[in-house]
Amino acid sequence: MVGPDKEHRSGEHTLALLSTPLNLFILRALSDRPMRLAELRQATGLPAQTTLRGHLAGLEESGAVAKRPTQKMPYAVENALTPMGENLLEVAGSLDSWLQKGPGGPISLDSGAAKGVVKAFVDGWGSCVISTLATRPMSLTELDREIAEFSYPALERRLSSMRMAGLVEAQPGTGSGTPYALTEWARRGVRPLAAAARCERVHMRDRAAPVTEADVVGAFLLATPLASLSEDRSGVCQLQVEAAQGLAQESGISVEVEHGKVVACESGITPHSPNFAVGTTSKWLAAIRDGAIEELRFGGGQLAEGLVRAMHLTLMRT
Repeated sequence: MVGPDKEHRSGEHTLALLSTPLNLFILRALSDRPMRLAELRQATGLPAQTTLRGHLAGLEESGAVAKRPTQKMPYAVENALTPMGENLLEVAGSLDSWLQKGPGGPISLDSGAAKGVVKAFVDGWGSCVISTLATRPMSLTELDREIAEFSYPALERRLSSMRMAGLVEAQPGTGSGTPYALTEWARRGVRPLAAAARCERVHMRDRAAPVTEADVVGAFLLATPLASLSEDRSGVCQLQVEAAQGLAQESGISVEVEHGKVVACESGITPHSPNFAVGTTSKWLAAIRDGAIEELRFGGGQLAEGLVRAMHLTLMRT
């Protein structure tokens, strides 16, 4: 069994699984019917038997595939898709939709190019480079000051991979370093990320990295600037994540809207905001991914509710 991985953030494990073409071929083949190893090898393009066994073992350990005895002669073991495996294929659909809109042209999920892009995205998310750049453009030196957990060379490698993948782009700057900003396409990657995180929460539970307040705030920072409301909407509101047990206060972001456009989005909230939306990490995950806003709690006017709806609708077009 896979133990909790405190070094990874929610959603990383699932996206990494789906970035490997053979894993995807296995899941798609088993979605038709359970198969024995020889049948599965035929259905997935005749990979080396040891390679196929290794990938099957990884999917079984994650809970996506299960072995079971066949019901017909000759008796043998067959591989079957589990509910998690079925959910993984749904996440793959979301990931594929995002990749199809890559800035350099459509990217097939079962290609080597997709593996590089997804790895760059996962590494950027896991190292907090993506959520940090979601606040404003920064140079590598500035990122190094903001992210203490990773060395300068490690951040440099991640930033370089993200640039090659089309996730960040250089901006004009007046200082000594080149500032980099997230592309709009990178921000839209929050939808498959949310789908992956939800899959892990539902099917892996304590074997996966938990969805944290920092994860949800990072998703806010990515998705909120993409939202577009009606022109009569203006004002300031907060999107708040309920504090987990043992934490002193809630976390979240403050958003300013002018004539339907998000003009400012900053991490941090103030107490007693008159206009807000608040929920737990799981409720926010459902709201962002599925548009299930009915379990969130709203206060003030309609601005916060309109913003959450707009975030979901924008990401649905990813």
